[in-house]
Amino acid sequence: MSTSVVLSVLAGVLFGLALAAPPGPMNAIIAEESVVRGWVAGVIAGAGAMTADIIFFVLALAGVATVIQQWPLLRGAMVTVGGLLMLYFALDAVQSAQETLTGSDVAGESRGFEKAFVLALTNPFQILFWLTVGVAMLDPGTIDVLSHTPYVGDAAAGLVVVETGSIALLAGFFGGILVWITGFPAVLVATDNRIDSLAPVVAGASALILVGFGFLFLWDGIGTLL
Repeated sequence: MSTSVVLSVLAGVLFGLALAAPPGPMNAIIAEESVVRGWVAGVIAGAGAMTADIIFFVLALAGVATVIQQWPLLRGAMVTVGGLLMLYFALDAVQSAQETLTGSDVAGESRGFEKAFVLALTNPFQILFWLTVGVAMLDPGTIDVLSHTPYVGDAAAGLVVVETGSIALLAGFFGGILVWITGFPAVLVATDNRIDSLAPVVAGASALILVGFGFLFLWDGIGTLL
């Protein structure tokens, strides 16, 4: 395997982790599902968010994703719906926190996949990623990897430049997301096995995160619509 291919794969992994790892509504859902229902439920929730990324990938590949950029009202409506859904799902997280505190059975049917999926489809950060970095990954050319990563930015510009539009870059990207949605729940479950009180804390924190992002998205979406 050539050095350029290895760099492309590693760059893709970096992009995938950069999209999946930051704290936000999707990771709140994954965390809640993991500590309340176990590793499999957490991975399934992560798969919901990843499925949305696959849809964005197909839309970007077909050139349809630019419609969102050309129609601000459409983006505003999507973000507003996302904010309302986050507030609704926050109620589920509160209920999970209460049930874990009281020792009630919370191992019922999981809706983590559906929740993460619809939130990802209406997440402006995810949409923005695919309209910028995502589209850049698909177009043949080059991309400066580190200049797009959080906290590093311009300070590391030019250090890692890879070819875009390659299968290796895209494989690495979705591989990075897969690493996160399987590894993050595993860490949470392993920690929860050592700290019995973690489940209600994580569920409560997930509710707070969802409420915060819910109001943020509503403010953004309604402002765009008005």
